[in-house]
Amino acid sequence: MTLRTAPLNHPGGATGYRLEYGESAIAYITDTEHRPGALDKDVLQLARDVDLMIYDCNYTEEEYPAHVGWGHSTWQQGVHLANAAGAKLLAIFHHDPEHVDALLDRIGREAKAQRGDTLVAAEGLALRF
Repeated sequence: MTLRTAPLNHPGGATGYRLEYGESAIAYITDTEHRPGALDKDVLQLARDVDLMIYDCNYTEEEYPAHVGWGHSTWQQGVHLANAAGAKLLAIFHHDPEHVDALLDRIGREAKAQRGDTLVAAEGLALRF
């Protein structure tokens, strides 16, 4: 198994991870805030051609302006990054505690409409590759 890390954009610091085993790879990217108008090169490096990209999607683009500097991103940015990195599957996670199930269901539908290989992570979710 190979583990790679990269710094993430979060107050006080955070680390993203890429795990590789055989021909499979997973990127775990939590506690990171995107920079509007730019794709984070460290995130792209971690997520390049992974089978699964797990990304901090705490907010929607509409909510984000009220949370700038908090160290979290949006599901829309997750879609952009997953597409740019060539990730096979995007898992939206690190949900805002104020988001109720109906909102997460809507986010899941909208994200899937933009990028078919996307899911909303939920308690008990198990994936096999």
